[in-house]
Amino acid sequence: MSERLAALRASAAHLRDVVAQLESDQHVAPAYPAEWTIADTMSHLGSGAVILGQMLRNALEGTSADVDFNQSVWDAWNAKSPLEQIDDALVADQAFIEALDHTSPDQRAALQVSFGPMELDFERFVGMRLGEHVLHTWDVEVSIAPDAVLAVPAASLLLDQIHFVAGRSGKPTGTVATISVRTHEPVRDFNVVFEESSVALVDATHEGPVDVELPAEAFVRLIYGRLDAEGGLDDGSEVHLEHLRRAFPGF
Repeated sequence: MSERLAALRASAAHLRDVVAQLESDQHVAPAYPAEWTIADTMSHLGSGAVILGQMLRNALEGTSADVDFNQSVWDAWNAKSPLEQIDDALVADQAFIEALDHTSPDQRAALQVSFGPMELDFERFVGMRLGEHVLHTWDVEVSIAPDAVLAVPAASLLLDQIHFVAGRSGKPTGTVATISVRTHEPVRDFNVVFEESSVALVDATHEGPVDVELPAEAFVRLIYGRLDAEGGLDDGSEVHLEHLRRAFPGF
């Protein structure tokens, strides 16, 4: 069984629980970041599910993508009311997960999905949606539960693909330095390596204290530009953490 698909299924169930708590006047309330409303965020998840679903069908059927398809989906979702964006997103989300569930072992083994310059196998394809889904679910949830965190199982799986995200989102700060990081739940060691014109996240093995130690879910949010504060850090760690926040402002 795919751990990533199980985590995606759990995230979808959690999103439905979060949405069920929303009052009607919260549909257009700010999500995270504040430039997006909750309905905007749900629209992004819903349209993404439709587009990924079509990509999956193309890969399974060996058909070519329609160059105008993505824009037509975005146009359709932008035309929806906030309530429709929220309700329809849950429907589209579930439909995409069901499409993934219905793939056979042979189809999963052979799957190659074209995504820009990348060719994604089944696990990487699901993992791409998992990262988007878990973080955008948090974007909605944190607007009504300020102490919201990412689910530990999902955060653990996202750590395995966090290097790719860091490579896309990291911004050099002009400082040459290496910041050592240790996560817990699960325990993993990393270095964030700053050069004058680049920043990279690499696996490491640290003996003894590190510059920053924090929960894995918080580190994932940090790399995605979603860690405004983290309690329990000493002054030195907070200085390093602030440097990391500048380097990973989010997409």
